[in-house]
Amino acid sequence: MLTFDFRDKTAVVTGAGGGMGEAIATAILEAGGKVLMLDVKQEPEGYARFGERALYVQGDIRDEAHVNGAVERALSWFGGIDYLANVAGVLWFGRDKSALEMDLGIWDEVFAINLKAMVHMVRAVVPHMKARGGGAMVHFSSVQCLRGDPIPQDAYSASKAAVGALSRSLAMQLAAHNIRSNAIYPGPTHSPMQARWDTEEKVAAVGSHIPLGRVGRPEDLANATLFLLSDGASYITGIDLIVDGGLLLK
Repeated sequence: MLTFDFRDKTAVVTGAGGGMGEAIATAILEAGGKVLMLDVKQEPEGYARFGERALYVQGDIRDEAHVNGAVERALSWFGGIDYLANVAGVLWFGRDKSALEMDLGIWDEVFAINLKAMVHMVRAVVPHMKARGGGAMVHFSSVQCLRGDPIPQDAYSASKAAVGALSRSLAMQLAAHNIRSNAIYPGPTHSPMQARWDTEEKVAAVGSHIPLGRVGRPEDLANATLFLLSDGASYITGIDLIVDGGLLLK
């Protein structure tokens, strides 16, 4: 089991109401850190055990005023911000289709959640990282944007490709301020986003197509995220880390 020390550090995690975001926020809290958690969902019960080190703010991160207000609450509560994990996103099966036929209103909504909200978060926290003398960010893309799909979700794939591009641009822009920016590209992961895998048989069937023989767990992504945020990755910025059990080897 990997161990990290995040005492005296404060992180902001989006999508913390479940799945990978919840696993990341919980791991940082268990490592002694303080966390501002953002999600449209209600707060999971598990955060209560961390007391005042856990600040959960429910709301829509497409709303820049909401984001700025939540960050200001965290600053008054914790005193500063060191890390950002942009995990929130949507994958809308059935509505997100080929760009040749989909409702472009859905296209705009997916981009607002998967990409523009990331911009809101970065704009809100970077000045405070600069004030601390540095920081680190991890942004969640997807291996889906690196490969085609016979059943396309083109808005999802395009928005996730843009996440990686923006992460690399931020890495270059902010390196002089000792702020690192990296992107993680998860493969198939058993999380609430994949509600279609509603039986153990379906999960096993998906896992059989992955070289390591299983789908990912939220904890797999939490481990990768905490490494990239930690001082152990202090010389790593602008990378795209694929965490997919070897899927892209096939």
